[in-house]
Amino acid sequence: MSSIELALKVILLFFVLVTIHEFGHFYFAKRAGILVREFAIGFGPKLFSHKKGETRYTLRLLPIGGFVRMAGEDPEQIEIKPGQTIVVKLNKEEQVSYLYMDQLDQRPSVIQGEVTEIDLTHDLQMTMNVDGEMVTFSVHPQAMMVARGTETQIAPYDRQFGSKSVGKRALSIVMGPVMNFLLAVVLFCVVVIMQGIPANIKLDQVNASTPAQVAGLQAGDVITHVNGLQVGADTTSLKQMIQQSADKPMDWTVERGGQTLDLKVTPKLDKQQGSVLIGVVLGSDKRSATAGEVLEGTWNNITSWTVNILDGFKKLVFGEVKMDDLGGPVRIVQMTSEFASHGLSYYLLWTAIFSLYLGLFNLLPFPALDGSRLVFLGIEAVRGKPIDPSRESLVHFVGFALMMLLMVVVTYNDIVRLFTS
Repeated sequence: MSSIELALKVILLFFVLVTIHEFGHFYFAKRAGILVREFAIGFGPKLFSHKKGETRYTLRLLPIGGFVRMAGEDPEQIEIKPGQTIVVKLNKEEQVSYLYMDQLDQRPSVIQGEVTEIDLTHDLQMTMNVDGEMVTFSVHPQAMMVARGTETQIAPYDRQFGSKSVGKRALSIVMGPVMNFLLAVVLFCVVVIMQGIPANIKLDQVNASTPAQVAGLQAGDVITHVNGLQVGADTTSLKQMIQQSADKPMDWTVERGGQTLDLKVTPKLDKQQGSVLIGVVLGSDKRSATAGEVLEGTWNNITSWTVNILDGFKKLVFGEVKMDDLGGPVRIVQMTSEFASHGLSYYLLWTAIFSLYLGLFNLLPFPALDGSRLVFLGIEAVRGKPIDPSRESLVHFVGFALMMLLMVVVTYNDIVRLFTS
């Protein structure tokens, strides 16, 4: 696989997984009536920015996640206080549609004055001293504040995150991980359909000077019976039978080129590997999966990988995993390359696994993750009032800083492994 192709597949993997996660937050926040200020893929400096409707869509430099910035989650960046001189622009309904805080003398068709009272959250009204006369204006709920060349839409209370019920806020948060789960389910289904269901066991390779070659087995042989028992596609049972038959002849029935052959195979103990071997690589013929088998295979993939991922989290929490064993972006690129090199179905399998991982990881109750935000909402539901937003923001900030530190450490580990391997 070329470096360009690998890079494109890594970028696509990151873009799809982060976008589908943030879309879950975005869509359900919009449905709840929350003003979404920004939909961002990545962190750090902006590489691309486009505003459509009320939301600015940005692509940022660091490919380590994304975010949906909702009004009211953080303190507003622009604030107008009494005593401040500004200019306002009115729409046809005589409502304030623009509030300018700089370049006051360069704004055409505006009214300039000193703010005496202003409420952009509940009453949506403001009073200004205009040439010695006190004038009260109604403010449009989608009015724009302009400062330092940047437009920011005001956020009335009913458009803020905190104004919505606990249930609506929880839904807008949890649907990010849920979208990752749904993507994983769809991709696991596709993988089962693409890879099919093993119909029987076929020998992909027969090694030279091994019991299999001595017995006359050849690559491409389809194994139908062993010791009188029908084998089917159960490689596990076949391997167990081999392990239990050291130096004991086994009766194998194989199909080769339309003929049925009966052969005697005597497994031997390999002292170096400590196991009984015959010297073959087992493969399988595939058939199309039925609808039931697709559902069963998808469920088996989800449950087994969920157990593995959660077991990894548990080992990390209890210190069973060393820091040097953790991987970061470089390791993700290596894993993506490894899976992608085996074909599209394995690339989709890796994407499904990673999407499932991201969904589970984000539900962990660690500060800055979705799971932590759900914990705060749960506490609010129990006590009947929210925790001080400034304290919650501090907790999430500390958590984010710790994750960034961890990212630096694991990236260092990746680079060290890359140069020492």
